[in-house]
Amino acid sequence: MSEYAPPSIHRKLDVHTWWFTAVLIAVNVGLFAWQIFTGTDASHPSTQDAIRWGADYAPLTYLAEPIRVFSSMFFHFGLIHLMLNMWALYIFGSVVEQLFGRWYFVGLYLCAGLMGSLFSGYMNIQDSYALIEGGVANPELLPSVSAGASGAVMGLGGALTILSILPVLPRQRFILDKKTLLMVMGINLFMGFMIAGINNAAHMGGMIMGAVLAVLWYAGQKLQRAGFIQFIALIAALAACYGLYQYNLILIDPIKPLWQEILEMMRQQLKL
Repeated sequence: MSEYAPPSIHRKLDVHTWWFTAVLIAVNVGLFAWQIFTGTDASHPSTQDAIRWGADYAPLTYLAEPIRVFSSMFFHFGLIHLMLNMWALYIFGSVVEQLFGRWYFVGLYLCAGLMGSLFSGYMNIQDSYALIEGGVANPELLPSVSAGASGAVMGLGGALTILSILPVLPRQRFILDKKTLLMVMGINLFMGFMIAGINNAAHMGGMIMGAVLAVLWYAGQKLQRAGFIQFIALIAALAACYGLYQYNLILIDPIKPLWQEILEMMRQQLKL
């Protein structure tokens, strides 16, 4: 990614141009440090610690604590997980914040993260349906604990990828490398399908949300109605998140007894 004029970001950090990205990184790192100081394993946090610090576990999230669709964006499964997400957040976030504007960047990041968590919940529900219909115990179909900023970060990456495909705007500050972005996003999705333990549903949900919001931002620039369209876009994004949450609540009704049983077993095992 480059600018029409050589960007000063290559010579010094210039944090004032992407300070909210820096704040998000600091919050994630600070929370991780707090977790370590209070006894959480820095390399392999236990499931009990993950749940205690707000990770997303679909039966718990949808039956008792919906705040986990948000809080799970700020917990990471060890130092490597944190470092990979924070590096990606710096690379994507510092550009998105300058391109789209600070408040649209904030809205995009949060909505992408929420959509990632909600789409992950939707896939957990579908797996539970398959578990009931199959009549055979399959551990791979049981709900799993998930967390991390990757859904939100993939939203940023998806936004930049879409923008790289569209014609460059007259005053667009950065010229985006389409091939690199497509390759990076493709590799991330491929790894999600091939490597166990990666929540690819969250990646896809976040990426789709980021891509849609990028298209709407671009339309606002082209129509010279940036402020109005950005406001409507973020309201629509929040409405979409709320709509998927409500839809998931409807879907869990037939599997609620199963999830209540799973949740009770988990509470007994983890002594929550």
